[in-house]
Amino acid sequence: MVNWAQLYDWNSDVDRVPKLLDRVEREDDGEAWAELGRRLILEHDLVSPAGIAALPRLVRLAPGSAEARHLAGEIMERAAGHHGADDLLAASVDAIAEFGILLDRHLASRPADYVVTFRALLAVREQYHWANVLGDFTDDFYDLPCPHCATQVTIAIGEYGRYSAIRDWNQGDVERRDLRPTPIEKLSGIGRWMHETVSRDRQVVLAEGR
Repeated sequence: MVNWAQLYDWNSDVDRVPKLLDRVEREDDGEAWAELGRRLILEHDLVSPAGIAALPRLVRLAPGSAEARHLAGEIMERAAGHHGADDLLAASVDAIAEFGILLDRHLASRPADYVVTFRALLAVREQYHWANVLGDFTDDFYDLPCPHCATQVTIAIGEYGRYSAIRDWNQGDVERRDLRPTPIEKLSGIGRWMHETVSRDRQVVLAEGR
């Protein structure tokens, strides 16, 4: 049983979130959904303790509500951050597993919100890094250190090209090198699962982003 009196949202309130959840359970209220988002998610970076507590109820609504599905996904993407509600997250393991089944089923229908749903499923699988950085590979940039010399390198994957480069403020991309995709048979772990999932769902651009 959730003790809402101890669970603050980002407005420092303890009683508003359960009332809003009651409201969206009764009817699809756009204003209530918008307010829930503001109270549960802080500038798309952190989730409030009330957000973790709300997760099971959002999962119950998710089969019939895109708003519930998206908000639950945003909460899961931030579940590895500091929220002070690890006990509630652990107690939600069954709801999270149910959410994962729902998300996978939704992906198989090849929906318009495929990437958003895929990121949520990655978070359910505790792949929080990919859940927060994965784009749609049409205009994506990833900055990371070179594994050999630690130089900051920009990885570009999109319609304009797929390459690595050192980004210079004045000269633009220098030391540009074309990327070589990893052969499918050499993929393993989460990389293989990601490729198999998007290939199953005929998401060609995502599949080729390997």
